[in-house]
Amino acid sequence: MESRLESGLGDKGGSLEVENGIGQDDAAHEKGHGGGGAGSGSGTSSFIKKAVWHGGSVYDAFLNAVSAQVGQVILSMPTSYAQMGFKLGLFFHFLYVIIGVYTCYLLARLYVEYRARKEKEGVDFRKHVIQYHELLGALVGPWARNISLFFNIITVGAVAVIQIIACASNAYYLNSKLNKRTWAIIFGAASLTVDLLPTLHNFRVFSFIGALTTTYTSWYMLIAAITRGQPAGVKHTGPKNLRLFFTGTTNILFGTGGHAVTIEIMHAMWKPVRYKYVYLACTIYVLFITVPHSYALYWSFGDELLVENNALGHLPESNARSTALIFMIIHQAIAFGLYIMPLNFMWEKYWGVHEAAYWKRVLVRIPVGVLLWFFALLIPFFGPLNSVIGSLFMSFSVFIIPCVVYTIVFWTPTARENAAEKPGIVRRALGYRTMFGANFLVIVTIAVLGVGFGSYASIANIILQVKSFGAFQACYQCKG
Repeated sequence: MESRLESGLGDKGGSLEVENGIGQDDAAHEKGHGGGGAGSGSGTSSFIKKAVWHGGSVYDAFLNAVSAQVGQVILSMPTSYAQMGFKLGLFFHFLYVIIGVYTCYLLARLYVEYRARKEKEGVDFRKHVIQYHELLGALVGPWARNISLFFNIITVGAVAVIQIIACASNAYYLNSKLNKRTWAIIFGAASLTVDLLPTLHNFRVFSFIGALTTTYTSWYMLIAAITRGQPAGVKHTGPKNLRLFFTGTTNILFGTGGHAVTIEIMHAMWKPVRYKYVYLACTIYVLFITVPHSYALYWSFGDELLVENNALGHLPESNARSTALIFMIIHQAIAFGLYIMPLNFMWEKYWGVHEAAYWKRVLVRIPVGVLLWFFALLIPFFGPLNSVIGSLFMSFSVFIIPCVVYTIVFWTPTARENAAEKPGIVRRALGYRTMFGANFLVIVTIAVLGVGFGSYASIANIILQVKSFGAFQACYQCKG
């Protein structure tokens, strides 16, 4: 089993091949039957389809992971540093990144275990996208399926909602003649077009653009902060109080929990067993586009960042800033697609059309997008909302639950001996007992800091925002 997994879990031509629910193998794609019914064509059109459409490589998984991991949160992270201060901001940033990498590794192993067990039973996944709640339910029991389903629906749904809110915020800085609610109506409608993409297997060109946009924006903000310098009288008083401090930590937690779509991204790979390396590379890359600009902007603006959650709102108007705003709007539309896709799959399965014709799946998806659009208009506070989702839901869905389930699945010696993926050098050196201890430590840390203090701070903060601005606010934190 070990050699089979390492040489071809999801490899082309193998029994574990994954085409992310499209339902055809590579030969069928060559004939033009995959990805929503595109017709066959010339060699040039076939090359274009491969180049921009059918992506199941490690490279594609890296781009999907980067685009899902970091987006509009880079605009609110400088405020988090202002809420926590320099030293504690860096400490919690790296702490949550390490925990995020570890828990994503656990999820990747659970996927491999579930996939191997099911295919031994003869289950064919070429037309079915494996999802988080399905594998937890099969490995542990119905209670794990139901709990993970609840938390993950809210997590990915809220992240998708936040993308619409952030689109409206950025568009307002480009053209303040329209208020943010109007921009949210426009972008909410435009975002429904992502339903046309069949699966995460078809995001290659979009995720490439998504990675470019955040990279440009982050480094633009870094250069702008350094160029501006530190004016006289700038204050760095963070952390001011517990509410602001833990609001900041939970926003960082939110920014390191992009592996809520890990299972769907893995399922889109030809060799999903390699995803653990992909996510490590993704995290290192993301650190380079989140830490430098957050630190530099706080150094330059200080406590001013506490007034406005969108860091671009503090920078002077320029062509470079306008480009960053446009790029972030593009990225957020792509991220919306990445996070709504798991909800689309769940909804398709509920109505029994997940393996049906492409057009049926697209029609069934529409109510999901409309509901998220409504919530984006209802609570237009994307900074405070990040913290609420990070503390109340993401803490469970991507940090606590994977640790609990992994411990249960591999608790017995028999389960460890029969594991589909055999331990590598590092895991053999650590041993399962060490990993179980690490799981317990992560559970306690996230439960106390994320769920406990984080929930108190984030809920208090968003209640304050609702009291100050109200629901369905036309223009939250607008000029004047």
